[in-house]
Amino acid sequence: MVEVSVLDLPDRELSEPVFTNPSFCGHEQVVYCHDASCGLKAIIAVHSTALGPALGGVRFRHYDSEPEALSDVLRLAEGMTYKAALAGLRYGGGKSVIVGPPSLRSEELFRSFGRFVARLGGLYLAAEDVGTTEQDMDWIRQETVHVCGRSARQGGLGDPSPSTAFGVLRAMQAAGVRRWGTDDLAGRHVTIAGVGKVGSALAGLLAEAGARLTISDVDEDRAAPVAARYSAAVVDPRWAHAVECDIFAPCALGGILNRASIPQLRSSVVAGAANNQLADDGCARALDEAGILYVPDFVANAGGLIHVAAELDGTIFVDAIEKRVRNIYDTVLAVLDAAGAAGITPAAAAVELARARTAAPAAPTPAPPT
Repeated sequence: MVEVSVLDLPDRELSEPVFTNPSFCGHEQVVYCHDASCGLKAIIAVHSTALGPALGGVRFRHYDSEPEALSDVLRLAEGMTYKAALAGLRYGGGKSVIVGPPSLRSEELFRSFGRFVARLGGLYLAAEDVGTTEQDMDWIRQETVHVCGRSARQGGLGDPSPSTAFGVLRAMQAAGVRRWGTDDLAGRHVTIAGVGKVGSALAGLLAEAGARLTISDVDEDRAAPVAARYSAAVVDPRWAHAVECDIFAPCALGGILNRASIPQLRSSVVAGAANNQLADDGCARALDEAGILYVPDFVANAGGLIHVAAELDGTIFVDAIEKRVRNIYDTVLAVLDAAGAAGITPAAAAVELARARTAAPAAPTPAPPT
């Protein structure tokens, strides 16, 4: 049963709409957080603690409605469970969203959120995500030890984006083995949709590997310097998915692979850093039927999670983190081979493999450092 808690939200009615939401999929707990003094409105979703405390990022963005925010955090939390399981981590899956425009950002808001995280007593471990920064994690740390992705000056390992990007590169290389018989990306044309922290880091790695790049971003000022640095072509973000290329890499927000966009894809492989790339479960089958090799997002983008988990464990150093991220290559091969053997999509195979691991007893997870 899903436990729904409401913390400091006296004007909120929670009843049947929450429990009938079709996005609930075995979630253990959902917490609404509200602090009028700083404008905080947030939702924390814990999907599974079968393997350990639920670890997942804090997403800060505007949502058009509360149901949209709830649906997003539920899907993201579920994906984190599968991501941690397939990465071999002793953590469960969770996620949180802070709802509002960037103008709301303040130390008071993040410290307030940190107090809500603290109330969960380590059930949920916060980390950096879309719309949040190392500074935000440092503010949360002022209120709770249950946070990672902190800056080096606060004893953290810093920005996990480079690890995420490296993991996506490894996923692309593995997909190349199954699609073209080689993991050499030299001469391959890759389109990156979204060149924020992860997308721009990925562009650098791909340029170093000899790939030809096309990029897009809703922020033209962000795309221009990346294009200049790596001699990349720039396209309208509305049509990045339709560029004829070898690999399409979604690295912005989710839902880009849907019933409208999939027929327009002109790539052989899809492998990117964005979470929840598939608008719905049927899109995995649509990609398969179109002959497009899809690397499930929660497999490809696990590098960032591996990075922040190492900070929590306090025992894994940079070279060990890199080795574990490199292993995403082998995980992708295992997922693609399992899909082929069972005659199912890579997305379905990845979920089955992850669920098999979460069904096994978990080893004790070290407590976060104090």
